[in-house]
Amino acid sequence: MENHTKVLPPEILLEEYRRLLRDEKIQSLPLVITGNSMSPFLVHGRDTVFLSRLDRDIKKGDILLYRRDSGAYILHRVYKAGEELTFVGDGQAAFERGIKRDRVIAVAESAVRKGKTIQKGCLVWDFFEKVWINFVPVRMPIIKIYSFLFHGK
Repeated sequence: MENHTKVLPPEILLEEYRRLLRDEKIQSLPLVITGNSMSPFLVHGRDTVFLSRLDRDIKKGDILLYRRDSGAYILHRVYKAGEELTFVGDGQAAFERGIKRDRVIAVAESAVRKGKTIQKGCLVWDFFEKVWINFVPVRMPIIKIYSFLFHGK
């Protein structure tokens, strides 16, 4: 028996996710990571996050899926939570400011990273949520050193 995978354009898939997450019977939905903005924590094509409806206060370090005014869907980490939100990808040093809370679709509460399930409370998750988020000004040199040491590039 063949396994068929259907790939939907993000705007269709994520609008359906938004609709499905309103259903209280659905606890979480998987989303394969695309793009490199959340690397080194989450890697394109390798890792998957599990998205849940956001029914709690937003705090620094949360990974949220939101929709930009342009229509693009983004999965980034909260750098600052207030009236408006400030986001940054784990592999970025530039902030995206002024995102309204009503643009948030879901929160990532767990992930499959390198084939292993991780969640809050796990050392790797907590490192990126609580430590790495504070290293934004020096991230790029750290990422370059890491890439050189572990990937030879």
